[in-house]
Amino acid sequence: MSRIIGIDPGLTRCGIGIVTAGATRRVAFEHVEVLTSTADMPLPERIHRIGSSIERLLDGEKPAGIALERVFAQDNVASVMGVAQISGVVMYLAEERGIPVSLYTPNEVKAQVTGYGSADKAQVTTMVTRLLGLAAPPKPADAADALALAITHAWHLGRGGAASRMERFDRPAAGGGETPAQRAWREAESKLGRRRGARS
Repeated sequence: MSRIIGIDPGLTRCGIGIVTAGATRRVAFEHVEVLTSTADMPLPERIHRIGSSIERLLDGEKPAGIALERVFAQDNVASVMGVAQISGVVMYLAEERGIPVSLYTPNEVKAQVTGYGSADKAQVTTMVTRLLGLAAPPKPADAADALALAITHAWHLGRGGAASRMERFDRPAAGGGETPAQRAWREAESKLGRRRGARS
């Protein structure tokens, strides 16, 4: 049995979902929690608070792999920056411990657990509850999303997938273009710069 940790990264709320999986698509629930920090805390303290808890979980659970939601650009720049900051912490801690990290977009996760890439959060929560045989839906939504990430990765490994998703995501495009991660970060920073300019 392999232990998989799914992480829905965020600075205010960071969902953690842990499942175990065998050679088949059958997964079993292990643990779920949501790590939190508040906006009135200094940024370094917030990152340290979330990071320390993730470090505790990685050392205690010793997972075979981590499924991390992929950073993507959106209108809420503050939110995407928080996601990127915590994602960086996760990758650093995982690399130190030799734990492979795989990145999944929200639509990939939705398609895996519900069969529909545009499913809403309620549908994802319902399917996670059913797939893991839980007595009650995991709450808040960050908890269900983290478990959905872990399930997606467990199924990916069950089909013979390897931890090469990170390489595909970070590898420059043919001709030396930007990676999706670099493009998302540049777009987020560009939006933030425009908003700062408008306020000055």
